[in-house]
Amino acid sequence: MGILEVSNVNKAFGGLKALNEVNLSVEEGTVHAIIGPNGAGKSTLLNCFVGRLIPDTGSVMFDGRSLLGIKPHQINQAGVARVFQTPEIFTELTILENVMIPAFAKYDGAFRINAWQSVASRGEIRDKAESVLSEVGLIEEKDGLVSSMSRGDKRRLEMAMCLVQDPKLLLLDEPTAGMSRADTNNTVDLLQRVGTNITKVVIEHDMHVVFSLADYITVLAQGTPIAGGKPADIKGNPKVQEAYLGGSHL
Repeated sequence: MGILEVSNVNKAFGGLKALNEVNLSVEEGTVHAIIGPNGAGKSTLLNCFVGRLIPDTGSVMFDGRSLLGIKPHQINQAGVARVFQTPEIFTELTILENVMIPAFAKYDGAFRINAWQSVASRGEIRDKAESVLSEVGLIEEKDGLVSSMSRGDKRRLEMAMCLVQDPKLLLLDEPTAGMSRADTNNTVDLLQRVGTNITKVVIEHDMHVVFSLADYITVLAQGTPIAGGKPADIKGNPKVQEAYLGGSHL
């Protein structure tokens, strides 16, 4: 039994079936990649994990608890954090303040901007935020404004904003989207180094990233899992090559 169990999930939009009988199990402590061509249903599936969409049928269980029908902040408090394709950060605040806010929200139950003075005064939250910034390599820039950061550093910041919440499961939605190769490599290094005890689910187009990080890969095509296995198994799977790259080799 995995920490995340998806069973018989279906989701249609009008006449279009975005997810069709999706079953997958994510083992605790692993990096599980979900790949597939555009329109395969990857983002739809991820949105079912975080409360943005409710499947038409099926179940999504995390750590023995259903994630269906509960609010996104409740899913977050249950131990699920998400790194978005476009970093969701507060550009008018400092790097340190950005990391302190979700830490406070985790304790408080929901984010309230009028509680900011209370956040700033909590030494233990500041200490925790600074510790996580050290982990991701941003402690020297902690008092700088986010608006001047590079894309790669903004991704590091968003990782810190997730890690400070002590999640059990980290969902990464195309974590290297739009990055240069250097920033991509730095992000891969970061993901390999931090949160080694955290289960990670990665949706990613870049096969270099997938094969560098994943312990297990699920391949979606037209909303249905067509293969699953270790990276070495997926690389040589002709069904995957046909669906994902028109028959060319991964």
